[in-house]
Amino acid sequence: MYPDTFEGFQVDSAETWTTFHKREFKPKPFGDFDVDVKILACGVCGSDVHTITGGWGPKNFPLCVGHEIVGEAIKVGPKVTLIKKGERVGVGAQIYSCLDCKQCNNDNETYCRHQIDTYGGIWPGTDTVLQGGYSSHIRAHEHWVFPIPKKLETAKVAPMLCAGLTAFSPLVRNGCGPGKKVGIVGMGGIGHFGILFAKALGAETWAISRTHAKEADALKLGADGFIATADKDWNEPHRMTFDLIVNTANSSDGFDLGKYLSLLDVHAHWVSVGLPEGEGQEVKSHMFMENGCLIGASHLGSRKEMIRMLELAAEKDLKPWVEEISISEKGCAEAVTRLKKNDVRYRFALTDFDKQFPA
Repeated sequence: MYPDTFEGFQVDSAETWTTFHKREFKPKPFGDFDVDVKILACGVCGSDVHTITGGWGPKNFPLCVGHEIVGEAIKVGPKVTLIKKGERVGVGAQIYSCLDCKQCNNDNETYCRHQIDTYGGIWPGTDTVLQGGYSSHIRAHEHWVFPIPKKLETAKVAPMLCAGLTAFSPLVRNGCGPGKKVGIVGMGGIGHFGILFAKALGAETWAISRTHAKEADALKLGADGFIATADKDWNEPHRMTFDLIVNTANSSDGFDLGKYLSLLDVHAHWVSVGLPEGEGQEVKSHMFMENGCLIGASHLGSRKEMIRMLELAAEKDLKPWVEEISISEKGCAEAVTRLKKNDVRYRFALTDFDKQFPA
């Protein structure tokens, strides 16, 4: 047990992705800049499902997933300056970057060539498979451990550590704010954060979804308008009116990219953050020749963006829609099964860690 081993709920294979086993595992070696966090809650991310089902290819099993982690810092390395023992902190989808390259020195550490994801990889120089947050503890470099404002509830803030940041970073990097018209494609976990944050940043915010099924929810979240792509000629009234569109969609089936791009103003940006399985969309130059729009993508966000996002959420008293499930073999299975079926509005958080992992 701690500190020599951590304990968590692992999946053994993609074929048995709904069967979780509670086991001890060995964490990576503790470094001078590391922080050990005793976990209080962990969000359930689409990445977790894509990983354990094999949708993103072969992975290192047995594996404990989870990278939307909130807990208490119980041990800090001798060179740690950013986190104090006893603080409530968060850990997201990345636990390491070199902090020395051009990207890291320009607040682009999430694009570091040496970046390491929170779970699934092999820690350099060892045979240790990194395990995630469906567990008793997490160990991470201090740069990837974030103080949580007191105003934010533990279960509600957990999904912000990946889904929230994934939506927030492309918004702030692409000029979301007062006087801008911003579209959020997809009304899932990331999309609902996109609406919350675009509105909090002061933009005119529109939700774009396949049908009208989630229109009422979008308006409750603060959206100024709603577009259903199942409607005839849905794009025509909005052609060349959007300054930015963030695509959070988790599927590219039946996705008419050309119509979406027609919504953008001249040289406006289309930024994708969803990672659908399969081949994805076909892209042709004529799709964005009419308005000269630019197509890009975004991956997580920087430490500075994470802290700014958490502070904004506290300042604006943002209320993400989070359903809590007690962590256990059964609870983990329920969460990933329902998420796979899109049976959630709009995010799960595993809680009651103290019942499974008493001190």
